[in-house]
Amino acid sequence: MNVQKSIKIAHRGLHKAGHSGVATKGILRRVIVRVRCGVLNLSSKTGSFDAPFEQNNIIEKVRIMQQLKDPANTRVVVGMSGGVDSSVAAHLLKQQGYDVIGIFMKNWDDTDENGVCTATEDYDDVIKVCNQIGIPYYSVNFEKQYWDKVFSYFLEEYKAGRTPNPDVMCNKEIKFKAFLEHAVSLGADYLATGHYAQVKEVDGETQLLRGHDNNKDQTYFLNQLSQDQLSKVMFPIGHLEKKLVREIAAEAGLATATKKDSTGICFIGERNFKEFLSQYLPAQPGEMVTMDGVKMGRHDGLMYYTIGQRQGLGIGGAGDPWFVLGKNLQTNELLVGQNIHHEALFSDQLTAVNMSFTTSEPKNKTFSCTAKFRYRQEDVKVEVELTPDKGAIITFAEPVRAITPGQAVVLYDGEICLGGGTIDEVMKNGKKLTYVG
Repeated sequence: MNVQKSIKIAHRGLHKAGHSGVATKGILRRVIVRVRCGVLNLSSKTGSFDAPFEQNNIIEKVRIMQQLKDPANTRVVVGMSGGVDSSVAAHLLKQQGYDVIGIFMKNWDDTDENGVCTATEDYDDVIKVCNQIGIPYYSVNFEKQYWDKVFSYFLEEYKAGRTPNPDVMCNKEIKFKAFLEHAVSLGADYLATGHYAQVKEVDGETQLLRGHDNNKDQTYFLNQLSQDQLSKVMFPIGHLEKKLVREIAAEAGLATATKKDSTGICFIGERNFKEFLSQYLPAQPGEMVTMDGVKMGRHDGLMYYTIGQRQGLGIGGAGDPWFVLGKNLQTNELLVGQNIHHEALFSDQLTAVNMSFTTSEPKNKTFSCTAKFRYRQEDVKVEVELTPDKGAIITFAEPVRAITPGQAVVLYDGEICLGGGTIDEVMKNGKKLTYVG
């Protein structure tokens, strides 16, 4: 049903119930929010609401994009971060009638540079929200698992001169493995999170679909999830836009409605990256040079830079801006060049390792699809050739800028996230670019 028709039905129902003009305007605004984000069903058969209408209380019928028949007998553990997205996810599930438990994960001793423990603040917000929506809550600690499975990997990749994506590994090993196993031990049928993604059952398999909000879609970070993991997952806000999620939170009076979104490393948060990394890896300063060997200055350590980076180089002078083109690990040199479109930044092929598929592995070892090489990047048409060692050779339809070893390459078939792997080698015209990775 379209929005305008739904609003007309709502207006007739309000008029019939005898609401004043002022009350009608206020309630209609709330109806519009719910209809547009798909969290209110109206009936057109009688031209009224599908339940009795009470003043200042819209009868909500939350449409969760999951195929479940009996919410009352379905236990869902919600991974709550203390942010607005997971808060609204828990709120919607509770409104739909699920048996909801809110759990906060503490995976890092995260006292920041100012001596503030942000985990304590976040858990306080979780407690407030859970009390508001009326669900039990507690916290769990996976610090050891996080260190062993995520942070150690993070450090090893930087030591090897690559730029890792800890969020991908965190989702695979912590949120949807250690935490999912914990949820199941509590009798949970499903684990829900505030990710902007969707799942759909098709022919006995669970497909991972992009989130409705293209700007917030998080399937890039979920590409390593298996069928077993996806079959036990719910994404209650995946069909909503971020703006509407905040409106729902505000209307429900949730404590996190206006809270700023978190950024930074998964579970570690916002920090001065150089200072943080230098606590675990010794910096090795060296020369910044052009592709022709001209010295342009000094770098603080190769681990602090990534391919295509512009900020923080400290190279002055006239002309085009300077960018990181690559790294020479043997000589500890950072390769730099001018022009955002410098030819050394472009490649047409890569190899990937640790390929994983969200559904059954493709029967054809060579196929066409689209791919992303970084978060929020536009899809690129590619040809994929799978190799026996869980690897892939991926060829681009046109050259792509700043492909970065260590980052994720994620494959898509339309709205379906097929899976992905880790970028290993970068090539151009059939030759490996030795200065990249």
